[in-house]
Amino acid sequence: MPRQTDKLHAVRAENERFTVTLIPTAVQAVTALMRLTGLSKTDVLNRSVQVYGFLAQEMAEGKEVLLRDKEGNTERVHIV
Repeated sequence: MPRQTDKLHAVRAENERFTVTLIPTAVQAVTALMRLTGLSKTDVLNRSVQVYGFLAQEMAEGKEVLLRDKEGNTERVHIV
């Protein structure tokens, strides 16, 4: 069943610049992701927002986020 068009999935053709102040834990997470992935700060933030948007939309539709480890154990992820 195709998704209804909503603001989250609307496509914008041009880039937009934002100025934000991140809390210390967010700064640490961005830095860790930059080291882990080799991506720039901009790329890490762009991807993070897109992943969060996807997860928020899926959870709004009643789905759950689950992680499965190598042994097959599953854990539900709670995003607050």
